[in-house]
Amino acid sequence: MPPPRDPRPRSQQIAAELRADIMAGEHQPGQRLPSTADLMATYKTVSATIQNALNILKAEGYLEGRPGIGVFVRATQQQTITPADYARPYSPGEPYAWITAAAEHGRRGAYRLLDVGEVPAPVQVAAAFNLDPGAPVLRRQMVGTIDDEPVELVCTFYPLDLAAGTALTQKRLIKGGSPAVLAELGVEPARFEDVISTRPPTSEEFVALELPTEVPVLRTFRVAVAASGRPVECQLMVKAGHRHEVRYRWPS
Repeated sequence: MPPPRDPRPRSQQIAAELRADIMAGEHQPGQRLPSTADLMATYKTVSATIQNALNILKAEGYLEGRPGIGVFVRATQQQTITPADYARPYSPGEPYAWITAAAEHGRRGAYRLLDVGEVPAPVQVAAAFNLDPGAPVLRRQMVGTIDDEPVELVCTFYPLDLAAGTALTQKRLIKGGSPAVLAELGVEPARFEDVISTRPPTSEEFVALELPTEVPVLRTFRVAVAASGRPVECQLMVKAGHRHEVRYRWPS
C-alpha cells in the first residue's frame, strides 16, 4: 500500500510550511525570507511554484514584497486574543479590551453595529438558555475591524426578559459593552464556557470578512453564566483564522 500523500498543489503545501514557521516564530517579523533560489533548493521545485506560494502568504497578510530587496515577514499579522480580558465591565468611556489590545500594537480596532432585533433562537442558543428551539431571543450583530479591515463577526444573544428595557435593545454601540449592562442588572457573569472550533468559511463569512483565500475561520461559542447559575449571554464569534490566535492561562 503506497504511503499517504498530500493532494494539495505544491504551492499550497509550501505556503503551509512557511505559514507554520512564521506562526511558530521561526521567521520573525521584519525578517527577510530566503531568496527564491534558496527556496527552490529547499523545496526542490521551480520558481513559479515558489512565487505562487509567496503570493498566497502575501494575500493573507503574512508577507510583504519590497521591490529590489526581497520578501519580508510582516510586522503585524495576527491579533492575540486573551478571552479573560473581555469579560470584565469597562468604566464609562473606556474602550473595549479588543480595541485597546489593537492599539498596543499600533493598530486601530473598531466595532460596527450591523443589526439589533428579535430572532428565533438557534439550537445552541436555545439549549444554553433552556428554551425551545426557535423561541424568540434578542440578537446583536457586529463586525470588528482592524485598520478598517473586517476581522471578526459577532452575534450576541440574550433572553428577552433580561434584555427588555436595557441598552441591549438599542441600535447603537454600548459604552463599556454588554458586561457593563449585565453588571448594572446585577447579573454580571461569574463564569464562562467556550467551545472553539475551526472550519471553512460560509459564503456570507467569506464575503463579510473579505477573506483572501480559503483560509479557515475560528468559531467560538461562548456562554456567560451569572453567580446564580443563570445563563445570561451567548456569543457566537467568527474570526478570520489568519488574523487571530487565542491565548489561555491557567490558573487565571
